[in-house]
Amino acid sequence: MTIANEKKKKKKNIHLNQFYRTELKTRRQKPGESLQVLAADVERLMSLTYAECPQDVRDSLAAQYFVDAIRDEDTQHATRLMDAKDLKSALAYSMKYEAAKTVSKTSRNVRSIEVEDGTGKEKDEKFDCLLKTLEKLLNSHVAGKRNTPRRNPNVTCWKCNKKGHVQRECQTISPNQEN
Repeated sequence: MTIANEKKKKKKNIHLNQFYRTELKTRRQKPGESLQVLAADVERLMSLTYAECPQDVRDSLAAQYFVDAIRDEDTQHATRLMDAKDLKSALAYSMKYEAAKTVSKTSRNVRSIEVEDGTGKEKDEKFDCLLKTLEKLLNSHVAGKRNTPRRNPNVTCWKCNKKGHVQRECQTISPNQEN
């Protein structure tokens, strides 16, 4: 490679480095973007911008850039106060913080329950048995309702003049039907 080509390459690398550094400094979490995606992008930009820096310096800078990029102010402040030394711990803490914040918003009146392993299976079996019995009972009730017409007990049959049924359901034998 000639000296002129090397100078062009170095100049191009310097411009790319400045571009990546600017992108890293101005990077903000987009609406709907997860913290994991944000952290991955910060890590990508860090490796492009600070490839020659020692690992501990890169870790510290990545954590700072990540915290600066977090969209939610509460999460950002809490993570900043945590004073993470690397991106991985900053990401883990911010995810825990957001999860706790979400849970506390949605379940203010929810209490936790404990289920013992041995009794849980027995309870499930009892529940299944009860459910099957209820289904059988419901099916027999529905089947019975299909066969039993809904009639007003005060209805009078026009054929026999008795109450409780209509003419087409009349069981009285007429003189013509006796054959």
